[in-house]
Amino acid sequence: MSAATRLNPFTVNERYAGIYAHGVEAPETTRTVYVSGQVGVSPEGHLPADFAGQCHQAISNVEAVLNEAGMGLSNIIKMSFYLVRREDMGGLVEVRKAMLDGVQPAITTVFVAGLVEPEWLVEVEAIASAAKRKPVQKLVRHLGNI
Repeated sequence: MSAATRLNPFTVNERYAGIYAHGVEAPETTRTVYVSGQVGVSPEGHLPADFAGQCHQAISNVEAVLNEAGMGLSNIIKMSFYLVRREDMGGLVEVRKAMLDGVQPAITTVFVAGLVEPEWLVEVEAIASAAKRKPVQKLVRHLGNI
C-alpha cells in the first residue's frame, strides 16, 4: 500500500464501507502518476462482451500503466469510473472488491450517456502515488592521464 493517508471522518456516511476512502492525502515526498481513462480492450484488441470482463480488463490496463512506473494497484489513491448502464453498479463493486482488495482509494463513479465506442461499458481513470525513486548513479571511470 502507498504511504498515503486515508481520510474517513466519522461524520461522513460510508455506504460501501471498506472499499474506498472519502479522501486520500499523499505526502509531499512522493511521486504521482496520472493514468488516462482505460477501457476493457486487451492489448490484443479483444473486448469482452460482458461488463465484468470489460471492467476487469480496464483495471488490468490501469495496472499495466502503473507497472511501467514501478507501481501497482496498491499505489492508487484516486479512481474514477464511468459507466453507461446503472445496472452495472453491483458488478463494479464486485470487480473492485476482487481486484483492489484493501486498497481503498478515493473513488468517484459517474453514469454517462455513452463512451467513445458504443460497445464500451466502462472507462477507468486513476491517480497513484509512491515513494520517490532513488536517483540512479552512473558509474564514471576516471582514466587520468594515459
